[in-house]
Amino acid sequence: MSLPREQSAGYLVNHLGRQFAVLLANRLKPLGLAPAQHAVLLALWQEDGLSQRELVNILEIRQATAANTLDRMERDGLISREAHPHDARSKQIFLTAKARGLEDEVTRIARDINANALAVLDEHERGQFLEMLKRIIEQQRALLGDNDAED
Repeated sequence: MSLPREQSAGYLVNHLGRQFAVLLANRLKPLGLAPAQHAVLLALWQEDGLSQRELVNILEIRQATAANTLDRMERDGLISREAHPHDARSKQIFLTAKARGLEDEVTRIARDINANALAVLDEHERGQFLEMLKRIIEQQRALLGDNDAED
C-alpha cells in the first residue's frame, strides 16, 4: 500500500512550496516579476555583482535555468552584465536602479505572504518550523552530495 500523501513529507513540502509560489507569482505579476526572478533579486540584494556560477550555486538551480532567467531580467532592465575584473571568462551581474527600486515593495510582499501563511502558528512554533525546515534542507544537501542542482 502506498504512503498517504498526508503522511508524505515530500508531498506536503512540495505542495506547500507550490502554494507559496502561486501566492508570490500573483503578487509579483503586477510588478512584471516572476518567482524565479525574485530568487535572483534576493541573492543580488544581499550581494550585488555575483557571477552566474555563484548564483547557480547559491540558488541551487541549473545553469540553463539561471541563463534563461538572467536573459529575461537583462531584457526587462533589471540587471546588467559586466566583465569580471579577475576572470575574463566570467561576467558579474549587477542590479539596475530599476531592480534596486523594487526591493522595498517586493520584500514587503514576501513578508506579507510568509506572515499570513505562518499566522496559524504561534511565535515559538514559527521558529521551530523554520529551524526544522533548515535542518531538513541541510540533510537533503548532504544526501544529494555534489550532484547537479535541481530546479
